[in-house]
Amino acid sequence: MRIGTTLTNYTINKQKGFVGASGTFTGLLNDIAVACKRIADLVNKGDLVGVLGAVDSENVQGEQQKKLDVISNDLMIEALRHNGHIAGLASEEMDEIYQLPEGARRGNYLVLCDPLDGSSNIDVNVSVGTIFSVLKAPDGSDNPTQEDFLKAGTEQIAAGYCLYGPSTILVLTTGDGVSMFTLNRDFGEFLLTKEHVRIPQETSEFAINMSYRRHWDGPVERYISECLAGKEGERGKDFNMRWVASMVAEVHRILTRGGIFLYPCDAKIRAAGREGKLRLMYEANPMAMIVEQAGGAATTGTQRILEVNPEEIHQRVPVILGSKAEVDRIADYHL
Repeated sequence: MRIGTTLTNYTINKQKGFVGASGTFTGLLNDIAVACKRIADLVNKGDLVGVLGAVDSENVQGEQQKKLDVISNDLMIEALRHNGHIAGLASEEMDEIYQLPEGARRGNYLVLCDPLDGSSNIDVNVSVGTIFSVLKAPDGSDNPTQEDFLKAGTEQIAAGYCLYGPSTILVLTTGDGVSMFTLNRDFGEFLLTKEHVRIPQETSEFAINMSYRRHWDGPVERYISECLAGKEGERGKDFNMRWVASMVAEVHRILTRGGIFLYPCDAKIRAAGREGKLRLMYEANPMAMIVEQAGGAATTGTQRILEVNPEEIHQRVPVILGSKAEVDRIADYHL
C-alpha cells in the first residue's frame, strides 16, 4: 500500500478483501488509535500537566501504579466503551473484566491491553508504550466472562503496540504481515511509513536483565555466556547487550534491526510461586504474534507462546522472542 496512507484508509482497504466485512474492525482500530494519540500527548507533556509520579495504589499484580498507568487505562476505556465495536475489555490494570455500561451497544470484538507498558521508565523520560490484542467475541455475548477471553494466541485476529518515543509509532498486524504507522502531529493522523516489516534472522544483540543472572536456569546461562564470550568463544562473534526495561521499546528495536529479548523464568520467580514475569494475554501473545508475522519466533523456552492455553486472565509466562535463528538456538538448549 502507498507510503503515507492513513491508518483508517489502510484498514478499510484491508477489509475489502474479506467477504461480509462491515467496517466495525476499522472502527475498532480507530478507537484504539484515538486512545494512543491521547496517551502520546500526555506522555509528551509529562510534568507540564502533572502526570508523572506514582499513585497510592497497586494493580492486580501487586505492582505500584504510576499516575499514567491509571490515566492510560481510563483513556482506553473511554475510547472503546460507547462505539459499539467491542463486547468487553481486559486490562493489566484491572482485577476483573471491564463490562460495558448498561444500554451501550455491544460489538463483535474483545480487546486486551497493557495501557502503559514500561511505566517504570516514565519519570526518567525513557520510551514507553501501549500493547493491545484483539479477539473475536462469542456470538450473543453481552457481558463476556473471563473464560471468553481465555483463548490461545493463535486465535488473535489482530495485535499491535504504540511506541511513545522521539516519534509516536503504531505497529499493527492483522495476520498478514506487520506494518508501521507514524503519528503526524501536524494533523493528528497515523500515516503508513513501513510495510512488510521483516526481522533479520541473525543478530549480534541480546536484551536481558543481567542483575538476575545468579537465578537463571542452565539453558539461559549457557546462551548468554556464549554471547559474552564474543569472538574468542564458541559463537565466534561479538554481541552487544541492550536492556530498556520497556517491552515495547525492546520489540521495536528487534523489528528494526534484529536481536533477541529474554525474560525467562528463573529461581527467583519460582520462589514467588510464579511461572514467569510477563503477562501472557496482554504482553506475550500480542508481541509473539507481531514477531512471528515479521519472520521471527517466540517461545517460553519449551513451547511456542502462541500455543499456550491460558488458564486465567493475568497468567504470566517466560518470554524469549526475536530473530528466529537465535530463538531456535535457545529453545534447543531447553530440550
